Amino acid sequence: MEVSKSSLKCILFIAKFINSFYNSKINLNIFKGVILIILSIKNLDITFRTNAGNIHAIRGVNFDLPRGKTVALVGESGSGKSVTMKAVTGLLDSNCIINSGNIFYNFNGQTVDLLTFSKKDLRQKINGQQIAMVFQDPMTSLNPTMTIGAQIMEGMLLHKKISTSDAEKKAVELLNLVGIIDAEKRIKNYPHQLSGGMRQRVVIAIALSCEAKILICDEPTTALDVTIQAKILNLIKDIQSQMNLSVIYITHDLGVVAKVADFVNVMYAGKIIETGTVDEIFYDPRHPYTWGLLSAMPDLETDDDRLYSIPGSPPNLLHEPTGDAFAARNKFAMKIDEKAAPPMFKISETHYAATWLLHPDAPKIELPPELKARLERSRKAADL
Repeated sequence: MEVSKSSLKCILFIAKFINSFYNSKINLNIFKGVILIILSIKNLDITFRTNAGNIHAIRGVNFDLPRGKTVALVGESGSGKSVTMKAVTGLLDSNCIINSGNIFYNFNGQTVDLLTFSKKDLRQKINGQQIAMVFQDPMTSLNPTMTIGAQIMEGMLLHKKISTSDAEKKAVELLNLVGIIDAEKRIKNYPHQLSGGMRQRVVIAIALSCEAKILICDEPTTALDVTIQAKILNLIKDIQSQMNLSVIYITHDLGVVAKVADFVNVMYAGKIIETGTVDEIFYDPRHPYTWGLLSAMPDLETDDDRLYSIPGSPPNLLHEPTGDAFAARNKFAMKIDEKAAPPMFKISETHYAATWLLHPDAPKIELPPELKARLERSRKAADL
């Protein structure tokens, strides 16, 4: 699509205005219908210093976590999912520079910006007690020299100031809650004496030990086999409903997202490029990258025996791309994609996507036929 210089200037001005409006919405402590936002990330921008140069890893991330709901961060490895959530808990490496942004949290009825907290304050007031994290591999999260009971009790003894006997009783209750049989005996076991699924349950118990309000799950089922994955996902959902937890999933597995998420944020090259409810993302995706992710999911009903993959590789953020970062891999890219990054176009009150294909002057592009057929099959299966 050819664009004149005057038209391009006008489009860029409108894009800048839309992005400014989108980034300025502070939703904390404001009801959207009946939903209260417990965590709100606004315009987060992060750079890492390396020997090769500065890597602009996070480039203006915005999203909200409603209380009691589940939000999924989806994208290929290196898209910025884990870095975004490590910024929330203050676990970023020492070579990290937070250029701008806010992380607003509803802390005891007051709105606080977690980026203004020192690492010491985050450890003492937030991590574990307010926001807990479940990491991908339990064997790297657990201390092999300590019993699992001691590791579950550690946070309670530090933050809750309770007696050892009370902490031990609570640890047994938590092991029962996460579905470990003979909790009184298992509490004396070491991590190597447990299976992978049991170790992951212990990690979840540790995360719940100080009654956190937000649970961040960083690829919590990747190291587990398929049958155990389903059990762990159901376990987290059950605990969420019992304790009214707000959950963030970091994953590249859209199958997991379909089972657990209420809202989905699709990340690419350090940005959220599509956001919406799980139904909007799975049944009405608008960004070509989201189309590619959905097309790459295995499907037993397809006639094609080949597994689709998105062509090319994500950009090297040592050299920040001009325009749309996905343009080089997007067969629907237009001239403007090389010149300007698209703003977040509004599709509905909950659905936004950053693609110039949503501009009124853009050519109308239909969903790829294979993906369209797959979404139709998914809709029919969901209605059964």
